[in-house]
Amino acid sequence: MNYAVNSKEIRTFAALTLSDMKNKPFGEAPLLRLVICLMAGIVVGDSVGTVSWLWPAFVVMVVGTLLLWRYAVGQSAGIAVCFVVLGWLLVQRQETKLRVSWQEKEVCYEAVVISKPVEKPKTMAVDILLTGSQQKLKCYLYKDDRSRSLKIGDGLRIQSRIRPNSEWRKGSFDYRRYLEVHGFTGRTFVSSWKWQKVELSLKSLSRLDRTRLYFLTLRSRLLERLATDQTTPNPPARLCRLLPTGRKNSGGEAYAVVAAMTLGDKSALTHDLRDIYAITGASHILALSGLHLSIIFMLLTLLSARPHFTFLPFYFFTFICLWSFVFLVGMPVSVIRSATMLTVYALLSLGHRDKMSVNTLAFTALLVLIVSPLSLFDIGFQMSYLSVFAILLIVPLSERLFPVGYLMTHRVIRWFWGMVAVSCAAQIGVAPLVAYYFGRLPVFFLLTNFIVIPAAILILWLSPVVFLFPSLANILLYIVSGLNTLLTTIAAIPGASIDGLHPTKLQATMTYVVIVACYLLVFRLSRRRRDYR
Repeated sequence: MNYAVNSKEIRTFAALTLSDMKNKPFGEAPLLRLVICLMAGIVVGDSVGTVSWLWPAFVVMVVGTLLLWRYAVGQSAGIAVCFVVLGWLLVQRQETKLRVSWQEKEVCYEAVVISKPVEKPKTMAVDILLTGSQQKLKCYLYKDDRSRSLKIGDGLRIQSRIRPNSEWRKGSFDYRRYLEVHGFTGRTFVSSWKWQKVELSLKSLSRLDRTRLYFLTLRSRLLERLATDQTTPNPPARLCRLLPTGRKNSGGEAYAVVAAMTLGDKSALTHDLRDIYAITGASHILALSGLHLSIIFMLLTLLSARPHFTFLPFYFFTFICLWSFVFLVGMPVSVIRSATMLTVYALLSLGHRDKMSVNTLAFTALLVLIVSPLSLFDIGFQMSYLSVFAILLIVPLSERLFPVGYLMTHRVIRWFWGMVAVSCAAQIGVAPLVAYYFGRLPVFFLLTNFIVIPAAILILWLSPVVFLFPSLANILLYIVSGLNTLLTTIAAIPGASIDGLHPTKLQATMTYVVIVACYLLVFRLSRRRRDYR
């Protein structure tokens, strides 16, 4: 499975990553060191746990670092230690918030539904937010017509016992960690006669929670509008002949892909469809990331009468649209990262500064980890940042293979080479993680990207029109049906993916060490070659 080939992101930024990487392997990126120290502190804090004397020690370290202002090396070391301790403190504070002592008996509480019900073998799983304590829970309701009819924003009065998160593991997947990363503090099982729908006042919720709930409700309505025509289209007749038996009617699958790509709702994706996208290396278009934000960003730029960022109203319009989309799709970490980078890009454009670099990426990581330190253990966070980091490092090296100015004067070659370089760089960045978490590496990811990225652009640009005029949904779903057919054909090729990979954490880490060593070697050889010339 490959979540993070953000090809369009770099093409949208034009050539914004080259200026600060000509003389140093990681460019002028002081924030990168701070992020590494912060991550180290988060890992240490998660492993060691709560320490009562940490806050006083942190204050002493900060004061000591300030007193070392005459000694640059000593002060730099002090800053690094302070950020390690800061990461420890941040993860300690968040884990303290997640450790809630629930009563051993059944209690009555009121909650609001914040996710679509997901059907399980015996229950309907739904996420709820308690209106009193604002705790987020996994709720499992007895499966019946009432629980199936629940919608986002419905109020519930429940009589049940709340239990801590379960310690369930499967391979490298830790379910308890997954729940903690996403803010869940407990779970509850509710019988059909122990809950009822009620009208609730949401004034007790924070403004952020109310805003998120409003956008989630809006997303649910948009999905309903899109779903009205989901059963109509089938693949075109010529493409339909390529489909294996049992996959002739792909209207529901086309709707599932559109819902995942445009609104971040993957509940309709079947296991077979996910597997096809994973084998072909196209899973990154199903998981919202910088690719999707960059396509939207490019669309906003084209719609603007003045596409340059010196036009201040355009910046505010773009800012509002991007962050509204972030709320609309449920605020996944990869989308927050991309929206933050694009916001910084627009701000720096106003001052005619270098816009996109490793330092900018490190800045967004600092913001995300300070707000939610446990995001470091989220698969989406890891793949999103590693893929973009690899792109920012490797793509400039790949462009040195051509004479100066050659790519600027040959647009077709520049586009083709850009796709190849970005796809390969992102794949290198996430390959060890993909093998560790999913035990699979796609072989035809490069071929797939030449298909899915133009298709993603077309789908995302047509989606607003379809949401405004649902009767045009057939056009969009026909396109997605054709895309699914092509990917099914690629997935059927023998050797389309390398399966059965199960590296350990140490092996995955050592693979990254080898990748970094190879990058440094190539960088130094490239610089010597340039200096020699």
